Amino acid sequence: MKLIKNSYSHTISACITGYIIQAVVNNFITLLFVYFRGRYFITPTNLAAISAFNFFVQLTVDMLSGGIVRLFGCRGTVVAAHFFAGIGLVFMAVLPGIMPPFAALLVSSAFYAAGGGLIEVMISPIVESCPTPENRKASIMSLLHSFYCWGQLGVILISTLFFYFFGIKNWFIIAFIWSALPFLNAVYFMLVPIIPPPGEDGKGKSILSLLKNPSFRRFMVIMLCAGACELALAQWASAYAQDALGLSKLAGDVAVPCVFAAVMGISRIISSHLSRKINLEKYMLYCSAALIIGYGLAAAEPHPIFGIIGCAVCGYAVGVLWPGTYSVCAKEMPEGGIAMFSLLAFSGDVGCCAGPGLVGTVADFFGGNLKAGMLVGVAFSLLLFIELLRKK
Repeated sequence: MKLIKNSYSHTISACITGYIIQAVVNNFITLLFVYFRGRYFITPTNLAAISAFNFFVQLTVDMLSGGIVRLFGCRGTVVAAHFFAGIGLVFMAVLPGIMPPFAALLVSSAFYAAGGGLIEVMISPIVESCPTPENRKASIMSLLHSFYCWGQLGVILISTLFFYFFGIKNWFIIAFIWSALPFLNAVYFMLVPIIPPPGEDGKGKSILSLLKNPSFRRFMVIMLCAGACELALAQWASAYAQDALGLSKLAGDVAVPCVFAAVMGISRIISSHLSRKINLEKYMLYCSAALIIGYGLAAAEPHPIFGIIGCAVCGYAVGVLWPGTYSVCAKEMPEGGIAMFSLLAFSGDVGCCAGPGLVGTVADFFGGNLKAGMLVGVAFSLLLFIELLRKK
């Protein structure tokens, strides 16, 4: 196949689509949590285990990604990642009908999580390597990550409309439809130009040298907290809206997950415009303080509207953290390469694994009370605030 030569706008477009696929991988199954609880008798703890397993696979792939890239190259790795994501979504639609549902969801999760993990590691360094002005890299990174939010919003709205018109019992059909996206983008990545980031050829910083750097270890803790704060709510937003706020399936999917995703996307667009004018780390500190307030409202709301407001505050604040950490760290360590991005993704995925899992466990401890589970977000927000206050 012939490459699309010297058109890095196509490379960035493929990366944007990759983040949309990441949103499908992380969020589609969460819309079905309440249905799976009733249809397959899967407990909140087991549902949390599916989310935790998803991110456990992703963080395992994060740690192996440096060797995978050196073996298969940047292009080969990102193409394979999309195929894994597509196969996982196909398995999700097919396997629950032919094996125990909980095991089927774990198997399918293993595939699409492996694909999602590699996508997460590869997309940011590919964009960082594209020939763009240095003072625009943080702006492009925030804009790129905003498409995760628009992908999340699209997954929620399109899937919810499908459930409304065709019935949630036909959920496997929309799973097949979503699976087409990673297969198509895999072909796109075969055609676009890619500048290999440091690490594909064995150059760039090693994992050991990064781990010895106190400043980088600080970034890892910030990423862990950012992942936990984002996914603790994102993974449970639909169930929180229905169980804790008492909203219907349709209203719940629109009121909380859509608001959370839309506000997070707006936050990242605003950050892309402000990134050249503000101190990004100080902005992240303010956002961590807002997260404490937002999660506090979600945990203690006396009325559903305050719960929704709390989720919106969390969405705006958390939108800054993941791309902001990537940008600040990449600027401080320009030779970090694949190893740097894989360790940051690993740290973020540890948080993405811990956050939703702890929410489910705390909710179970309090008799299935998801408002109590939101206290997990308060704890991680406090840790994030303290870490951002700490001097490098």
